[in-house]
Amino acid sequence: MNQQLAGFAPAPVTARMENHGASMVKVAMQSGQDLYARTGSMVAYEGFVQYEPNPPAVRQIAGAWITGEGTPLMKASGDGLLYLADYGADVVVINLNGDALSVNGTNLLAFDASLQWGVERVKGLAKFAGQGLWNIQVAGQGWVALTSRGTPIVVDCGRGEDETYVDPDALVAWSPNLKVKGKRSFKATSMIGRGSGEAYQMAFSGQGIVVVQPSEDSTDRLRVRG
Repeated sequence: MNQQLAGFAPAPVTARMENHGASMVKVAMQSGQDLYARTGSMVAYEGFVQYEPNPPAVRQIAGAWITGEGTPLMKASGDGLLYLADYGADVVVINLNGDALSVNGTNLLAFDASLQWGVERVKGLAKFAGQGLWNIQVAGQGWVALTSRGTPIVVDCGRGEDETYVDPDALVAWSPNLKVKGKRSFKATSMIGRGSGEAYQMAFSGQGIVVVQPSEDSTDRLRVRG
């Protein structure tokens, strides 16, 4: 039986964050290198790892992050290996290396505590959807793990002059330097935006990327009325 299961054993550590299969991320924890992760995302760990739910630093930064259930982040610290997952969703690991990323809050699985981060309300959408959209912007030197409901596509908006249009319910993340605006389509109400029930999209232009998941589940949004 051990031989049959050998192919599922963890691989040697080669980076701070790396995938173990498509739906799990392995984090090499070290003293002084804390991690913020979605509460409840820990599935296993080795060594000595401590957890602090809703730490003061998170409450201070994310006071505007309105979910109705508090800020769903915990701090992990210690030495060992930490395994995170989110109900079988695909996990994408990114080394920012000085870059920045604006992430839908429910698609943010984990990120290095050393990164600069904050909560921002996405402009240009409320007048189309009647709702606000809250994102988490992370920047600096460090690692980020995102989730996607299925294998995502990464669109390079800088390749052409045309804008890139995305259903808001399928958005995972984008480069914060992109220009963003909302657009409503009146002639295709029944075909565009299945998750939202509205024929509106977000239009991106400029230099940067947009990460899109093959899912339009409107429950995967952090929204407030306004």
